[in-house]
Amino acid sequence: MKRFALLLAAGALATTAACQQPALAAEKVVEAPAAARKANEGTGLKTAIFAGGCFWGVEAVFSHTRGVTSAVSGYHGGTKRQADYKLVSSGITDHVEAVKVTYDPKVVRYDQLLQIFFSVVIDPTLKNRQGPDRGAHYNAELIPVSAEQRRVAASYLAQLKKSGLWDKPIVTSIEPARTFYAAETYHQDFADKNPRHGYIVRWDAPKVAALKRLYPSLYRAEFRRN
Repeated sequence: MKRFALLLAAGALATTAACQQPALAAEKVVEAPAAARKANEGTGLKTAIFAGGCFWGVEAVFSHTRGVTSAVSGYHGGTKRQADYKLVSSGITDHVEAVKVTYDPKVVRYDQLLQIFFSVVIDPTLKNRQGPDRGAHYNAELIPVSAEQRRVAASYLAQLKKSGLWDKPIVTSIEPARTFYAAETYHQDFADKNPRHGYIVRWDAPKVAALKRLYPSLYRAEFRRN
């Protein structure tokens, strides 16, 4: 796959394929505030969907988060027929790379997942890109799957926009939940299986390190595999 070209050609020109852009500058870590509105989702496992650029890093961070039982890389929106890595990476589909997170709200609340997401996963001032990757399929989006998640997400997004933590306007949006399609098997648990991959070392391992540093009580050393 083209994605693995980083191992062979460091510094190559950027292309449109997912997660394979050359290293540019380190992403900024921002310690987002705790949510003023806490999520109340009751008991039992819950799911939420987060789109935050290349799904490898999103999955890696949440797979190291206490209370998360599963983090599945995939494609949100679009059609089943086009939910394919090559097609999505080309930018011709209506999908975004996303991660479906299953978690225990008694261990980690949805609002805490949001706090982690905005602190170490994404730059919310970027539209249709994250890190070195470019294209609408890399747009950062909150995708609540319940009314409570939507209320909490809206409240937290409004809170962040008033915080002044970012120099530019926040453009991350809340999108309606559509169909989520799991990505190909080789994308699942990618950071854990390929810790020396150039992209993981440069872009995603620092996100996990930031999770450990900023939220030690929510960090889990073990990568929770699917």
